[in-house]
Amino acid sequence: MINKNNIEPTMKHLLLPLAMLLSANTLLAQENLPPVLKADSAHFRKDILTRTYMTPKRILWSSSPTSVQNPELLLKPNTGQADIFGEGMCRLVNNGEDRASIILDFGHEIHGGLKLVISSCAPLVTPQVRLRFGESVSETCSELNSSKSVAETGSKSEVDLKSNTATNDHAIRDMVLTVPFYGQMEVGNTGYRFVRIDLLTPGQTINLKEATAILRYRDIPYLGTFRCSDQRLNDIWMTGAYTVHLNMQEYIWDGIKRDRLVWLGDMHPETSTIGNVFGDEESFYASMDLACQQYPLPAWINGMSAYSLWYLIIQYDWYMRFGHKEYLEKHRDYILGLVDLIDKCIDAQGNDAMGAHFLDWPSSTNTEGVDAGYHALLVWAMQDAQRMSILLGDEARAQKCREVEDRLRRKVVNPNGLKQAASLMAIAGLMDPAKACRDYVSVGGPKGFSTFYGYYMLEALAMDGRYEEAMDIISQYWGGMLDMGATTFWEDFDLEWTRNAGRIDDFVPEGKKDIHGDFGAYCYPGFRHSFCHGWASGPTAWMSTHVLGVEILEAGCKRVRITPHLGRLQWAEGTFPTPYGQISIRHERRADGSVKSSIKAPKGVKVVK
Repeated sequence: MINKNNIEPTMKHLLLPLAMLLSANTLLAQENLPPVLKADSAHFRKDILTRTYMTPKRILWSSSPTSVQNPELLLKPNTGQADIFGEGMCRLVNNGEDRASIILDFGHEIHGGLKLVISSCAPLVTPQVRLRFGESVSETCSELNSSKSVAETGSKSEVDLKSNTATNDHAIRDMVLTVPFYGQMEVGNTGYRFVRIDLLTPGQTINLKEATAILRYRDIPYLGTFRCSDQRLNDIWMTGAYTVHLNMQEYIWDGIKRDRLVWLGDMHPETSTIGNVFGDEESFYASMDLACQQYPLPAWINGMSAYSLWYLIIQYDWYMRFGHKEYLEKHRDYILGLVDLIDKCIDAQGNDAMGAHFLDWPSSTNTEGVDAGYHALLVWAMQDAQRMSILLGDEARAQKCREVEDRLRRKVVNPNGLKQAASLMAIAGLMDPAKACRDYVSVGGPKGFSTFYGYYMLEALAMDGRYEEAMDIISQYWGGMLDMGATTFWEDFDLEWTRNAGRIDDFVPEGKKDIHGDFGAYCYPGFRHSFCHGWASGPTAWMSTHVLGVEILEAGCKRVRITPHLGRLQWAEGTFPTPYGQISIRHERRADGSVKSSIKAPKGVKVVK
């Protein structure tokens, strides 16, 4: 990790300019460069991601047996090398009005592109094909910014999408390209599960040897694990872990199709999951440093004051997990500068002048509730800022944090029925958790949950000891996405959407709603809606923490308390990463209802009762 002796005192160095990060990667990239390129090594930057190729899992649809011949051959692993004879290959044939089209299903949401290997064409010209990447089958059949469904094949199996929300705004997922008449090419960089290929050139035949996905991901181990007697919860835990894994690109992204940015306020569920699954991962530090570099004080991070509050909360949480005080020292000026900036924005009556209030998009129309939740977020952030100020040896800033919190507590806020607000108020100590859960969070079960703030609703339920209820909600709400074909968790979701809706992994049956194209709102209507969003991973972090029952008592996991919360589960087991290695945990319910726990902690971690 960071060497304390190398920490510089100025803001310039504290924020670690991106150039320095790139320089570090450049040095790594120099090791085995071809000798003729060594002199230009300063111009290289190492790709920290791994690339691998994967064949499709199934042929979901093809236009006709005449226009698409032997499509099953695309499902077989191959050599990746073109040849000129074109035997034993999938043949795409445009003959008259019968246009060749095929939809491939790779089985799981991935991030990356597509490799096409073409062994011959007739006539011998460079043909044009259209590629459409999609997180759902419907998205692969959509038109960009068009209210019309695809009508290229005339097939009765085409679905009328009735949507104009398919875009290339953040990642190019719909493209027309010229391909070689034999050879190979790689194209695309987006999140997807399905690919549609349309041969556009009239009178053309392509012998397609391969159409393989290019998966780009961090080659890192899953240090944290979780299994229990409920397989549905196991599937949800792994889906959340995988969702975050895909979004750990060079930096921690919000989503792999959209927006593909370091939205720091979105990151808290992600960093919680990263810590519980991947441990002390370098993408955390790169992302935090980049956010501070991009938004130097007095700017709010990402232009939103709430996201600067989340910065404080995330910093303290990560410190408690991994104990790197030197990293707090590195961000000293930014942390303490934020304290000063927030202090100036809070008046004696607890009113703030922090600019627009934001929690999450589904709550945005409940202005009174959002104001209450934002107020609680302010209190929570100042509590963590106070703790960090003490760690940094700045008692004056710590006192300022106490004074700000005191002023904030003078103002009485009303959650106005909003579960997001009530949850934050419980976490911040502004409302008794029992009241928050009884009057707000538990009302209607998963009704009113959101994929982002659902994590904090689960946290409020845990504070009130409602572990079984929380697990039931996880099973219903996050499991509801799995029931619709999800392999990663979504940017937004409402269980009501599933009523009379088709799954994402097939054409939408006549008379049913398209759960991708017909729903979503605010910044993510229809196909703009991301189906792999890191903020939706909350249950993974929650189950590792609360079901396994790990409570960190001293920074860096030097002291932990482990208390099982099985609900109606018969057993649960897993590993919990620490700076000293993984804690191995198994809880098992005895016949008399008591729980037997087996715990193995690494040297350096003390487990207390």
